[in-house]
Amino acid sequence: MKSIHTLAAIAAGLSLSLTASAQEQATTATSTGSHRPIPPSDQMFRKSIWRQVDLREKQNKPMFSEGKEISRIILEAVKRGELQAYKSDSLTSTFNPQEVTGNMSYVDEGFKLSDEEKAAGFSEKDLNGGGSDDGWGTPAPKKGASKATAAKTIRRPKLDKNGKQLKDKKGKVIMETVAAAPVAAPAPAGNEYRYKDLYEMEIKEDMIFDKKRSRMYHDIKSITLLVPSTLPSNTSGIEKPIGTFKYSDLVKVFRANPENAIWFNAENDAQHKNLADAFELWLFNSYITKVSNAGDSRLDDIYGGAQQGILAAQQTAADLIEYEYNLWSF
Repeated sequence: MKSIHTLAAIAAGLSLSLTASAQEQATTATSTGSHRPIPPSDQMFRKSIWRQVDLREKQNKPMFSEGKEISRIILEAVKRGELQAYKSDSLTSTFNPQEVTGNMSYVDEGFKLSDEEKAAGFSEKDLNGGGSDDGWGTPAPKKGASKATAAKTIRRPKLDKNGKQLKDKKGKVIMETVAAAPVAAPAPAGNEYRYKDLYEMEIKEDMIFDKKRSRMYHDIKSITLLVPSTLPSNTSGIEKPIGTFKYSDLVKVFRANPENAIWFNAENDAQHKNLADAFELWLFNSYITKVSNAGDSRLDDIYGGAQQGILAAQQTAADLIEYEYNLWSF
């Protein structure tokens, strides 16, 4: 009888430990941004892949329809506090909404001299009247001393040591002239990019072969919005990340906004799809920019140029398809 109770206790303990390990496993997988995590014990093959998506392409335009751009859906959710932004696809450090707004803004640097004006002898200080002449060789007129002094001083009531206003014998407040506090130069104006300008995304996924279900899965982990390098206002000339978002969080935002978060069906307005379904069905075009490697290098860095990187991306996509096909060859 005691042995039966002992076996029952052991069985209960094993079931509890298995449940706990399963819960721990699922939680760990979800923290990486996966919407449908696959347990590591079921993964026979896994490769991390980074893909670039240009939303201006014909196949991607349904995600970028007028007024319902995916960049608009994501960034407005961040501003409402419904979506957390991260600094990189490691998904460890976060951005607050103000930092995301700053990342999607550019500074209006004002007027600049053209090359022809610089060749004619003008300098940047001439734009603000700071030159020694009027820009044509004639000495600039000097400002009146009284006007300059008036601009730097103010009149205010004179105060005693206790902070009370002093008055003369007739009861009038005594005024004094003091130096005015320097006025700080206005900060350069910041302007947000239009949602239509933010047409580049980067998707990080794990390509996993699930040995239990005997099929390959594209497990999206995160999506990063980028400021394109080709925008005239992006003076850095490089792609700048606005923020990275967990795919599992994005699915919740897309499902919560079915009227706006749509993949636009140009053939039938009654059959628009949710953006979450569009990613699930892989209704977009992309090209591979990086495959996990020891140096964490992009394909164009490995192969020595943008053109070689594009050719390598096509070859990498073909190799992954061939690998999946060869899994069924005996």
